[in-house]
Amino acid sequence: MGILEVKGVNKRFGGLQALGDVNLSVAENTVHAIIGPNGAGKSTLLNVLVGKLIPDSGSVMFDGQSVLGRKPYEINQLGISRVFQTPEIFAELSVFENVMIPCFAKRDGAFRMHAIGDVKHEADIHDMAAAILEDVNMIDKRHMTASSLSRGDKRRLEMAMCLVQEPRLLLLDEPTAGMARADTNNTIDLLKEIKEKRDITMAIIEHDMHVVFSLAERITVLAQGTPLVEETPENIKGHPKVREAYLGEAQV
Repeated sequence: MGILEVKGVNKRFGGLQALGDVNLSVAENTVHAIIGPNGAGKSTLLNVLVGKLIPDSGSVMFDGQSVLGRKPYEINQLGISRVFQTPEIFAELSVFENVMIPCFAKRDGAFRMHAIGDVKHEADIHDMAAAILEDVNMIDKRHMTASSLSRGDKRRLEMAMCLVQEPRLLLLDEPTAGMARADTNNTIDLLKEIKEKRDITMAIIEHDMHVVFSLAERITVLAQGTPLVEETPENIKGHPKVREAYLGEAQV
């Protein structure tokens, strides 16, 4: 059993079958990539995983608990965080202020630390924000306005904001989209460091095969909303069903 188990998930939008009987198992402390051509159902599946969409049938379990029907903050409380295709940051605030914001969460009408034990004081929050920025190599940019960052650094900042919440599962929607190759490689290195330092599972939707094969330990290939293959990267390369999904015809 994986930490994330998707079983028999179906989702239609009118006459369109976006997901058809999707089964997916993501093992704990691994990086699992979900790939496929445009329209394969990747984003729909991701939105089901974070509770944004309710499937017509099937189940999604995280560590034995259903994610279906839960509000976004409840998904977060379970230990799931999402990195969006376009970085979700507070553009007018500083890097440091962006990281401080998720240190607080409203619980029972009072502000207290979320998933950070018994830390209560503002000085502790400053220390923790600084430590997270050190982890993602952004402490030297802490006073910069978030809007002034490169796309790669905006992504790095968003990941820092997620890491404050100590997620057990990090869902990444095309984390290198729109980046120059240097920023892409830096993001790959950052994700490897995060994986090495923390007990964290990652599920990645990505079009860039350089990113996929640099990070993934397992790969699921979707086509027209249906899983075709789930294999190791070595066995995905050259797989006839994968070539058919991407190139439109089976290759001998």
